[in-house]
Amino acid sequence: MLVGGFEVYEQIPLPPKTDYGIGIVGCGGIVNYAHLPAYRANGLNIVSCYDLDPETAARTAAEHNIPGVAGSLVELLADERVQIVDIAVPAQHQLAVVEQVAAAGKHMLCQKPLSTNYPDAVRIVELARSAGVKLAVNQQMRWDAGIRVARQLLDAGALGEPTDARIQVSVKTPWDMWPWLAASPQLEVMYHSIHYIDCLRYLFGDPARVSSFHTKYPGQKALGETKTITVLEYSSGLQILVDVNHSNWSDDISAVFRFMGTAGNIKGTIGLLYDYPKGRPDTLEFQTRQDLPDRWHKVPLSKMWIPDAFIGPMSSLMEAIQTGGEPLTSGADNLKTLQVAQLTYRSAAEKRAFEFGELDK
Repeated sequence: MLVGGFEVYEQIPLPPKTDYGIGIVGCGGIVNYAHLPAYRANGLNIVSCYDLDPETAARTAAEHNIPGVAGSLVELLADERVQIVDIAVPAQHQLAVVEQVAAAGKHMLCQKPLSTNYPDAVRIVELARSAGVKLAVNQQMRWDAGIRVARQLLDAGALGEPTDARIQVSVKTPWDMWPWLAASPQLEVMYHSIHYIDCLRYLFGDPARVSSFHTKYPGQKALGETKTITVLEYSSGLQILVDVNHSNWSDDISAVFRFMGTAGNIKGTIGLLYDYPKGRPDTLEFQTRQDLPDRWHKVPLSKMWIPDAFIGPMSSLMEAIQTGGEPLTSGADNLKTLQVAQLTYRSAAEKRAFEFGELDK
């Protein structure tokens, strides 16, 4: 569609071939309300699923018309119909699964975070590379409608040179919905703001410096940080703020983004975080210098982060298999997202900024 003189679109394209046999490892909530609805809506071929709890796997198969239920990971990987394995297990268990998937020569979509341990994440990427299989990471916010359109506007030059970007979120997150998350010592950045870090890298590239401040809400039950402020600095002078509070007890929640440049501005909302987990579509408006004063172009968006954006990483993985290229959220690219996330923890602990790349030193 043409809006304000710029061509934008929210539809996520699929590659020519989409009938790869997909096997699911881990049949928890995210698989049932995000992965599988997105795959079914796009006609993908889910052939089998496996979970440590056989009843959970059987229930998922019945609800989503999956023809096979594997009794073990070994059984799923031995299924010749399975060409891509969608791994949806907690980060601390992902390496052990990847070792077996890579050994079986299957392409894979890994859950984010790739690992909470950076050396293990590097090992995961090396295993896939050595096995000659493609690995994508499920950082699906890059395909959320607001972020997709923002990237299109950036590429078209609507902002000119980016000068300022911010994502600010103030919501109430029921961490007790995920007991294993509530028990994690690294919580907000590793399992939530990592989405913002990844999509900001996608939009603006890697930062030069990272600084971050973490704290907790008085009396919270969750173990890890639930309020964070992160600043990404760029050699160009671009500054990025990620300001997140998960303990907003009021009825006045907000989840907004704003990207500014020398030629234009973009502002919008992250719809998923309103009425979570049901959510709503994002909103996005943009303005150029020629539109001043008070004229903003509204882009009509209808797609949802959950489940619609979840087709993005899988589609990109399939395209990479066909072309011999790399998925947009490849393992190698995701290591950079994970580096930034880990540097936020070091910055918060040591109360200083870190240069991007210091994690490797």
